[in-house]
Amino acid sequence: MSQVYDSDIAPVAVLMADRARAAMLTALLDGRPLAAGELARVAGVSPQTASAHLAKLLDGGLVGVVAQGRWRYYRLAGEEVAAVIEALSRISPGVEVKGLRQSRLARRLHTARTCYDHLAGEAGVALFAALLDGGMIEPDGGRPVETGVPYETTEKGEHRLAEIGLDVAALRGGRRRFAGACLDWTERRPHLNGALGAALTDRMIDLGWFERGAERRALTVTADGLAGLADSFGCVLAEH
Repeated sequence: MSQVYDSDIAPVAVLMADRARAAMLTALLDGRPLAAGELARVAGVSPQTASAHLAKLLDGGLVGVVAQGRWRYYRLAGEEVAAVIEALSRISPGVEVKGLRQSRLARRLHTARTCYDHLAGEAGVALFAALLDGGMIEPDGGRPVETGVPYETTEKGEHRLAEIGLDVAALRGGRRRFAGACLDWTERRPHLNGALGAALTDRMIDLGWFERGAERRALTVTADGLAGLADSFGCVLAEH
């Protein structure tokens, strides 16, 4: 087996540098699979061109295929790919809002959205802060509070999470990293990721605390969500 002394980031950078492929990857950031036709519309290209782009993304390991019968759907290859896209978003120039519809979508994305499969935006960073300040999560092994380090639940946190129906022990026993934090694209503060972040987001949607809208990544916090977040985790969100 050959030895590796460094990473060659150029091929990945080339794949992401194309605007059509970048649009497809961004559309897949909410973690749900999309068909090639949907990705073609998002990217503004023909189905044939979209297929060529998707083949390159597949070869580059940035997306995977989910087969359902005779249909093929595409999704990001994993949380690491989503983290790279979010990181690039933080250092990339913003796209100017044009029109009322884009303005409303921008506001919704800032308020609450999915980052791959976990909660992000104002709601995501507020929840992470509430869990941390409330003594429900803490950096593993006494590390300083920062992104990039693993996090663990405390006894108090496991009790609160169990109250809303989460099996923390099962999540910890899975193959995926249990919990971590990544820097939010819009808020420049951390939100919760990992198996815990994904399961908690799914559970809050199941409970009706958040609702998905027509825009795939945007989430809307409900009245039940405002109450549930405050009661369960001490997370107080402003009404929009």
